[in-house]
Amino acid sequence: MGQKDKDVVNKIPIYKLKTTKEVMKYYDGWGDKYDQEMVDWNYTGPKETVNVFTKYTPNKKIRIYDAGCGTGLVGIELKKYDYLNIDGADLSEKLLDLVPKGYYKNLEQTDLNKPIKVANDQYDAVMCVGTFTFGHVKPHALNEFIRITKNKGLICFTINEGIYKEYGFDKKIKELSDNNQWNVKEFFKSDYIASKDVNAWLGLAEVIKK
Repeated sequence: MGQKDKDVVNKIPIYKLKTTKEVMKYYDGWGDKYDQEMVDWNYTGPKETVNVFTKYTPNKKIRIYDAGCGTGLVGIELKKYDYLNIDGADLSEKLLDLVPKGYYKNLEQTDLNKPIKVANDQYDAVMCVGTFTFGHVKPHALNEFIRITKNKGLICFTINEGIYKEYGFDKKIKELSDNNQWNVKEFFKSDYIASKDVNAWLGLAEVIKK
């Protein structure tokens, strides 16, 4: 971990946590202040990611799975573009309880490090914003996202730059491309949490199923 990453971990305490149980407990306590802190921090991840996503998805009726939806920040952005067929999943029931009504069809408490309880080929797209970060969801979840997504469906995601190589996301993305499981259409560095000097890789890939 470089000096910048250490500085970021000190600024954002949740980045210090290692286990799923620790993360869940932290979010449950953070819930009431979470949305305001995201505003104060200038957290642009949801807006940036949805802006990229909309360039590839003119059909507003597609079925979307928001993995790690938290308090619904991605759903709020999607609704601005009239996407309304969205299901959300998150580790923290406290955050799910704070999701505003009218943005998601279904919400479920889910540990995304485990197999997702969804049948194959159910969704036209998976969004995963702010979930691939310190102590959170690991690269193998991308396999599950591909499994539940239809052929030619999209997976749109952010990966905190501090864990991109440390957790092996670089290798996983290459593996999925080499194995013709997806075709990466976009991949670039975004501001993410500008006020905390936190950057993330923002990617969008089209699923390939033969």
